[in-house]
Amino acid sequence: MRRAVALIALGVAAAPAPLLAQAYQCRMPEKLALLPQEKRGRDAVKRVVPVAGYTLALSWSPEFCRGREEDRGQALQCSRRFGEFGFVLHGLWPEGKTAVYPQYCATPPSPVPLSVVRQNLCAMPSQRLIQHQWDKHGSCMTRDPARYFQTARQLYQSVKLPDMERLSRRPLTQGMLRREIARLNPGMPASAIAIRANGRGWLQEVRLCLGMEYRPRACPAHVRQQRGDTPLKIWRGL
Repeated sequence: MRRAVALIALGVAAAPAPLLAQAYQCRMPEKLALLPQEKRGRDAVKRVVPVAGYTLALSWSPEFCRGREEDRGQALQCSRRFGEFGFVLHGLWPEGKTAVYPQYCATPPSPVPLSVVRQNLCAMPSQRLIQHQWDKHGSCMTRDPARYFQTARQLYQSVKLPDMERLSRRPLTQGMLRREIARLNPGMPASAIAIRANGRGWLQEVRLCLGMEYRPRACPAHVRQQRGDTPLKIWRGL
C-alpha cells in the first residue's frame, strides 16, 4: 500500500505526528542476528476466517518499561541505551466479524528479514515482537513481511497523539483521552478509539478500530471498553 493511501485512509494529514507520539530518541544497535524460531504455544493454532476490519495497537512504552529497565530481553526498548520511547507500535491486527480473528496463517512460519527488522525497530523496538506480530497477524494479511510492516508503520506514523506530558499532570478519564485523540485526527470518531489500562488505572495501550480500507470505524461490540468516566493515569517514566 502506498504511503498516501494509508494516510488518506486514516483521514489525517501527511504531517509528522507530535514528538510524544513516537520515539523521543532512537539509536539502532550496530549488529542484529536472526533469532531462533520461537516455539508456538498450544493456543497458537492456524485459524483462517474472513477479515472484517483491523486494529492498530499503540503501546505506551513508559508504562510497559516500568520495572523492566534491567530486563535483558527488553533492553532495546527499556534500557535507554538505544532510545527513549513514547507510543510504540504494538501491531496491526486483522479482525473477524466476531471476537474470533484470523491468526498464524502461515505454516511453517517464515523469519522476518533483518533488513525489514531494521526498518521497523524505531516503531516497534523489539526484534522478538516484530517476528511474533508477523507470525501471528501479518501472515493473515499478506505473504510479504515488508509490505505488512510498511502498512503498519505508515498507519502508526500518520496518527497524531496528544502531549502526554501535559495530560499526565492533570485529572484524566478514559473518555477525555479518547476525545483528545479524536480532536487531533479529523475523521476519527472517539468511538473508534479503545483504551487499555491495568488494574491500577495506568494507561497501557491505545487501540484504533479500522475498517477494511483502514478508515476509522466505531469499535465492534466485542472490543472491551470501560466507561468514559473511568479515571486514567499516565506514567511519564522520564
